[in-house]
This record gives sequence, structure tokens and C-alpha cells, in this order.
Amino acid sequence: MISIVIPIYNEELLIEELVKRVLDAIKKISDNFEIIFVDDGSKDSSLLKLIQLKREEKRIKIVQLSRNYGHQSAYTAGLSVAVGDYIAMMDGDLQDPPELIEEMFRKLESNSTLDIVYAKRKSKKETISRSFFMSFFHKIFKRIIKLESADNVGNFSVFKKEVKDAILLYSEKTRYLPGIRFHIGFSQDYVLFDRDERFAGKAKMNLSKLFSLALDAIFSFSNFPIRFMLVLGVFGIVISFFGFLYVFISKIMGIAPFGWSSNLFFIFLFSSLQITFLGILGEYIYRIYKEVQNRPLFIIKNFIQ
Repeated sequence: MISIVIPIYNEELLIEELVKRVLDAIKKISDNFEIIFVDDGSKDSSLLKLIQLKREEKRIKIVQLSRNYGHQSAYTAGLSVAVGDYIAMMDGDLQDPPELIEEMFRKLESNSTLDIVYAKRKSKKETISRSFFMSFFHKIFKRIIKLESADNVGNFSVFKKEVKDAILLYSEKTRYLPGIRFHIGFSQDYVLFDRDERFAGKAKMNLSKLFSLALDAIFSFSNFPIRFMLVLGVFGIVISFFGFLYVFISKIMGIAPFGWSSNLFFIFLFSSLQITFLGILGEYIYRIYKEVQNRPLFIIKNFIQ
């Protein structure tokens, strides 16, 4: 059995096309499947349209969350109810082409040593600012987790049930599923694809949300920010030491510079560094606070099977 998990948030303009293409793609693989749509607190008619489409296709299942919990939590909710031997995850904006699921599944099925096949973007049709930000983040994240294959990779993937069970063992509240997928290990491979434009509607992940997700990924899977603080602090101490020597020698030799510009420069520099360090520490403390609260990742209001 194959389960496909698709989070939905205000996608009324493309629901019919999404369902049609997913059904066409999955029926080429097997008749034994379930398509799990996770309604992440949509405020439009997305849920009503899904319910109508379910009347025509009984293998559609709908998880209705009590409110909008966010992209990664919605995926987790879908995984928690998926019962397939193989699970596919894809976004609901049709930028992840459903037709690629067959290629990923065949690759996974043909190699008994493989556990995960994910989609890696070789090109993407995005705005210049969005494309630049995403590329910049993936370059950094790839270096942080020391995996060359982590570049230009998202949630789009197919994997075995054992992988799903391993992902659900991760209980952190600040989640980045592509990072978790790499972190759990297992044998992984990828297929290349061209990421399409949105079929309809506006992108729900704006730059601020993408930036927040990027911070979650970096702070969750690396000590790089706090290590960078340490290195920069030591560098500042070294610079200050040589600056002190320069001032001391200048005083002795009577060539001390006049004015306060150099003093103001160093005050502004180190004040900015201190504020930056406090901000980074605050990011870690905030994430620790969220874990200590131990609030649920999501609440399922209704599960229409």
C-alpha cells in the first residue's frame, strides 16, 4: 500500500487539478493507495472541495487540524495517520509534480538496499528574491550538516514505512523535516527534477516564513551559530589586545591620535557584536522554552476516512 501525504492551506483554486494529477500518477503505480490531505486550518473552501472530491474517490482521506499549525506540523499530522508500506510527501501547490512520484517509487522498489528517494531540484521557477534566499539557505545548510546532497532539497520524497516510524520518533517542536530525514540515516538516493511555478494562487510561504523555517533548520541541526559567536569573540579579544598595544606604545612615544572617532568606532562595533550574540542566545533559549512547554505539535479536529 502507498500513502501520499499532502498539506493544504487555502488552495481552493487548484484542489481539483491537484487531485486529478495525483490520482493519475498514483494509479500508474498501484490501485492500493490512500491520499491523505491535511487541511492546515484553511479559511477558504479548500476543505469543502476536498470533502466533495472524497465522495467520488473513497481512497482520499482528510485530516482537519483545529487551526493553522504550520507546514511542518501539518506534514507530521499526515504521517501520524498514514498506514502505507510506502509513504510519499509532496507540497500541495503543484510545484512538486505528482508525476515524479512514480519515478521515485520505481527507483526505491528496484533497489532493496534503498530506504528513501527524495527529489532534488535542478531548476526552479521562482522570483529573483525568493530564489536567491532559498539557494543561499541551502548552500549554508549543506555545509552545516556536511551533506553535499542536501543542496536544493525539500519535503518531496518517497520512503518506506520504517523511515516514517523513525521520523515520528523525533518529538521536537521546532521541526525541519528534510533535516530530520537526513539525520535519521538510512540508505538514501535522489532524482532530479525541474520545479514548476505554482499552478494557481499565491505562495503561502512568504520570505518571512521562509526565513523563520531557515532559522529553525540551522538552530535545530547545528551548533554553528553559537560556535561562530565564540570564534568571533576570540577574534575580537585578539584585535582588542593589539589595539591596546598600539595605544600604549603611542602614548609612550607621544604620537597618540587625537579625537574620539576610534573610540566611538570600537564602542559601536562591540556593542553591535554583543547585541548580535544576545540575539543568537535568545534564539536558542526560545527554542528550549518551546520544548519545555511540551505543547502538542497539532490537534486533529476531524479525520474523514
